Amino acid sequence: MLICRIKPQFKILVEEKIILGIDPGTNIMGYGLIKCRRKEMELITMGILNLKKLDGVMDKLHYIFSETSRIIRLHGPDEMAIEAPFYAKNIQSMLKLGRAQGVAIASALQQNLPVYEYSPRKVKQSITGRGGASKEQVAAMLINLLNIKELPDYLDATDGLALAVCHHFQNISVVKTSSASAGKSKSGWASFIKENPGRVK
Repeated sequence: MLICRIKPQFKILVEEKIILGIDPGTNIMGYGLIKCRRKEMELITMGILNLKKLDGVMDKLHYIFSETSRIIRLHGPDEMAIEAPFYAKNIQSMLKLGRAQGVAIASALQQNLPVYEYSPRKVKQSITGRGGASKEQVAAMLINLLNIKELPDYLDATDGLALAVCHHFQNISVVKTSSASAGKSKSGWASFIKENPGRVK
């Protein structure tokens, strides 16, 4: 789901782009960046923001905003993918997570960065083929996809990276669909001419 698109150009067909993925949290926020060229992916970096050291809610939100902005300025991503809000039994936890998501999104929009949302199940399905996959299974698949030498201490980092990879896979899917549709149209027109030579001048 596209939250907001500020840049007018259609980025899907760009030959090379950088995607930032963010897994927001109230204690740990994971992020990952990849460079994509057509179907190829290359890991740029991944990491976490440790919010446990901050006591106040507003301090945490300010830190998320400022650090997300810094990461965007440093790496210059073309698009950002973030985990969509999901239902939680604990309403307070859900509200806190929603604030963290909103602040990360706001920092991207302030820098005219298009933001896309993906549900946790969609991300897991895209990476592993199973919507109910564990964090460890997602991380293991990313190791193979991106030739990662070792896992980070916190799997929140690979969760953030998974969002970037999921968004890349969605782009490839759209391009394939568009190409297939174009091919069908072309063959359909050729068939029409062949079957109706007298109707074309």
